[in-house]
Amino acid sequence: MQRLPLTAPSVRLRLPPPPSGGGSLGSRVRSWVGVLAIATSAPLLLGAADPPTWTRPQAPFPIAGPITYVGSEGIAAYLIKTSAGAILIDGTLAENAGMIERNIANAGVRPRDVKLILVTHAHFDHAAGVAALKRATGARVVAGARDVRALETGVPPGETSYGVIRFPPVHVDRGVHDGDKVTLGNVTLTARATPGHTPGCTTWTMRIPAKPRPLDVVFPCSVSVAGNRLIGNRAYPGIVADYRRSIAMLGTLHADILLPSHPELADVIAKGKRRQAGDTTVFVDPTLLPKIVAKAKTAFDTDLAKQAR
Repeated sequence: MQRLPLTAPSVRLRLPPPPSGGGSLGSRVRSWVGVLAIATSAPLLLGAADPPTWTRPQAPFPIAGPITYVGSEGIAAYLIKTSAGAILIDGTLAENAGMIERNIANAGVRPRDVKLILVTHAHFDHAAGVAALKRATGARVVAGARDVRALETGVPPGETSYGVIRFPPVHVDRGVHDGDKVTLGNVTLTARATPGHTPGCTTWTMRIPAKPRPLDVVFPCSVSVAGNRLIGNRAYPGIVADYRRSIAMLGTLHADILLPSHPELADVIAKGKRRQAGDTTVFVDPTLLPKIVAKAKTAFDTDLAKQAR
């Protein structure tokens, strides 16, 4: 499908659904969540609006160690406190930037103390708020090197069945590759390249102190097909091989705690309520990542076969 030109970066274009669909991972994954969520290929709905949960305010809550949830009810943003300031993972929608800034302050961090914003991938529902948050905090933006151009132009990469949904462009201060480390104070995160969903899709990993042993935390970038053109994608000819490598690589990771960009995929909001009620281990589930990887592989193979017909 030819990209359609849009002049206003905040305009979102919705086109008819792709010819094939797939299963949903949750009751709320019904429209655009299906486009961009992990391990699902749910169909688009013609003229569908963003799910209301995507902009519904959510009070911040602690997860584990230095990690706090600061996103909306339907799209995640994670704050990591360090001895030298804070790190924010993703900015969600442009409309959510003010809410995220307030959540950061309510979590006990002054916005100007956010020193780094890490981006998982260059799609509007995760990156559109980054430009405003960068202005509000003065933070440096870090993203996968192969998504830098998309972030700096506001034009998502690759060819899809749903057209172009632009977002406010943002300058990227550092492009990272697989295995690169990002350190602020006493916290280090490792970038793991998981291309496919976008060329620069980046999974972030870290380890947090805990007893009886440290816990591995994974912030996975999506490996869903979600409308991506797998056959004849002129803008991204290596997309199929990238997906296969990324799904395989995610299968090698160990995650005691999995924190996806769409919180319903790991019941993050519900677990947050239990965490606030005193269940300090509610987020620990080493079985979750293998389950999501297995579903992602099945969904990818199904989508590829359908598109090849």
